[in-house]
Amino acid sequence: MSVKIEVIAGGVPHDKIMIAGLVSTLVCIYLTYLNAFTNTEVFSFFGGLAVVAALIWGSHTIKVLCSYGIGTGVPSAGMIAFGSGVIAMLLATKFGMLAPIVAVVLAAVIGLILGYVSNNILNMKIPAMVQALTEMAVVGALTVMGFAAMITGGFTFTGLTTSTASFLGFPITSYANSFLGGGLIAVAFLLGAIAIQHPFNACLGPGWKQDRMLMLTAECGFLSMIVAAVMSFALISAGSALISLLVAIIGWAYTYSQFFEMSKRDAAAWLDSKPIPDTEGQ
Repeated sequence: MSVKIEVIAGGVPHDKIMIAGLVSTLVCIYLTYLNAFTNTEVFSFFGGLAVVAALIWGSHTIKVLCSYGIGTGVPSAGMIAFGSGVIAMLLATKFGMLAPIVAVVLAAVIGLILGYVSNNILNMKIPAMVQALTEMAVVGALTVMGFAAMITGGFTFTGLTTSTASFLGFPITSYANSFLGGGLIAVAFLLGAIAIQHPFNACLGPGWKQDRMLMLTAECGFLSMIVAAVMSFALISAGSALISLLVAIIGWAYTYSQFFEMSKRDAAAWLDSKPIPDTEGQ
C-alpha cells in the first residue's frame, strides 16, 4: 500500500519533460550518425548530449515514482532502469540505423512487463509504477546507447564489438579492444545508473525545487560524460575524443555553477518544512 504525498503547485508537467527528453535524446543520438556520412568521428560528442537529455527525463520519472512513499527504492529504480534498458539496447544494435527507434520500442515492452509484474504479481499497487518503469527502461536503453555512440563513434552492433588494431604495421580486427569486449559497457551502465538516481536523493527534503534537481541531473550527466570522453580516447581519434571532453567540461562547469546558485537561492529562501510535490507539473 502506498502513501501519496500532498501536492504543491508549480513547475513543468512531467509529460512535457518526458516528450522533450525522448525527442532530444533521439535527435542527439541520430546526429552521431553524421560520423558515417562524413567518414569522421567528430560528431561523437552528440552521444554524450543524448545521455544528459535522457538522464534529465529519467531523474524526474524517479521523482514521480518515489512520491508514493518509496524513497528507499531510488537506487533500485536506477538499477532496474539500466538493467532492463541494456537488454533492449543490445538487441536494437542489430537493426543498423533504426537501432534507436527499435531500442525505444523494445525497452518500452520490457518496462511494461516489469511494471505489470511489480503491481499485479508482487502486489506493490503503486499507481505510477507501470508508466514509470516503462519510461525508465527506455531511458536506460537510450543512455547506454548514447554512451556507446560517444565512446565508439556509432551505435551499430559491429561498431560496438569490433575495432582495428595494428600488428607489425598491418591492421587487424580486434574484439577485445571494443565497447563490449573491453567491458566499457559495464562502466557506462554504472555511470548512467548513479547519475539518474543521485539527483532526487540529493535534493530530497524541505525546500525541494524542480529546477534545482534537474540542474543537478544535468551536472551529473556532464560529469559522467567527462569520464566517457576519457574512455573514448581508446576507440576513436584523439581529436574527436578531445572535442567530447571539452564539451563535457564546459557543460559540467556551467551546470555546476548554476546548481550552486540555485542551492544558495533555496537555502536563503527556505522558511518552513513543506511536503515534497509529487504530481504532474512539480
